[in-house]
Amino acid sequence: MPDEPDKPVTQSGTQLVERKLSTILSADVAEFSRLMGEDEEQTLRTFRGHKKVFEALVATHRGRIFNTAGDAILAEFSSAVEAVRCATDIQSALRTRNDKLPLSRQVRFRIGINLGDVMIQGQDLLGDGVNVAARLQTAAEPGGICISGSVHDQIRNKLSLSFQSLGERNFKNIQQPVRTFSIVDTEGGGVLPSAKPRSPWRSAAVWIVAALVILAGVGYAAYAVHQRSKSENPPATAGNVQPEPAPSQAMVPESAKPTIATPPAPQPQPKAAPPAGEPKTATKSGEATGGRATSTHRGAYDGVYSGRICYARIPNFPEHCYQAEGVVRGTKISGKWPMPNESGVTMFMEGEVTPSGEVTMAMHSDRTDGTRLAALNLTGEIRDGSLKATGKFLKGRPANLNWHLNSEAAR
Repeated sequence: MPDEPDKPVTQSGTQLVERKLSTILSADVAEFSRLMGEDEEQTLRTFRGHKKVFEALVATHRGRIFNTAGDAILAEFSSAVEAVRCATDIQSALRTRNDKLPLSRQVRFRIGINLGDVMIQGQDLLGDGVNVAARLQTAAEPGGICISGSVHDQIRNKLSLSFQSLGERNFKNIQQPVRTFSIVDTEGGGVLPSAKPRSPWRSAAVWIVAALVILAGVGYAAYAVHQRSKSENPPATAGNVQPEPAPSQAMVPESAKPTIATPPAPQPQPKAAPPAGEPKTATKSGEATGGRATSTHRGAYDGVYSGRICYARIPNFPEHCYQAEGVVRGTKISGKWPMPNESGVTMFMEGEVTPSGEVTMAMHSDRTDGTRLAALNLTGEIRDGSLKATGKFLKGRPANLNWHLNSEAAR
């Protein structure tokens, strides 16, 4: 008897395609061509180190890498929750590695995740379930994560993550629009870059153009009616109508008309001097004026303080440190800096300094659209040119700050 086929067949003898439902994670390196063009050997060394971390975390979360090509990596998970946990762990671990490199030489992955039906071909997976994940990855920012609506539905009540809805997006060679979300806040206060939403002007462009055309048409119609009215009813001129002089002007001779006197121009008044005994204070331009001083009072701790801010290690997130600085002026401290490796995210800091050197600070990070991502409160003190403070994110992740007075700053 002939051997039976490995896979089931139809009555016509055609093999049936084996399918299953899987969560697919697709990743590639942002600006990989530029990085390789500038320094191939260094880029390859960095990429290989990142890839080892990537592979280890996929295995830790019970996933399987089923395909790689150049800088692209495809992984399969049986759980959408584990796939997203793996992605956030990967981005957090690689961010720590990238912090040791110059910004222009950092190797940052973009990750897309989709839950869908896939076809099995040996060890490889094919179909729209894989293709959608690859397209979602292109919508993510470098170092960021985008997920489909099917993944979002599975994890939204199971993970402490914040999401930014990007609406339904049309991707190349994908027939149906895909509900797309960007993960913007990881557990423990760490921040992921969010994908930039499409501008509302783009979707409303057709309506704006249509409105302008209608307004132009209405304006032209009104102009045409006005011109026709003028041609049918010409205004009175000296050639067809003789104006009748007013009786009061016709009967009164020029010599008897009253003369209207022109009032004299007002003369500039000298500025009043401040009352005797009241001190003069300097404005921002250095001009002496009376009244309250407009310059900021200078204090004993004034200057520019700079150093490291560190977020403590917690489960699934390593310690993360970066450089920043703030300015002390009188009783106030303030600062503003872009978050390293977080495109479009800015950290703002403001606080109070007491005469004894005690400091309280509140920090928060905002995206360019004004959305707040994370908040951090710190308390500490200034002693002998050093500013040290500790605190926690609202979600509980500890943080500390260790800055020193910049000796080159004018005090």
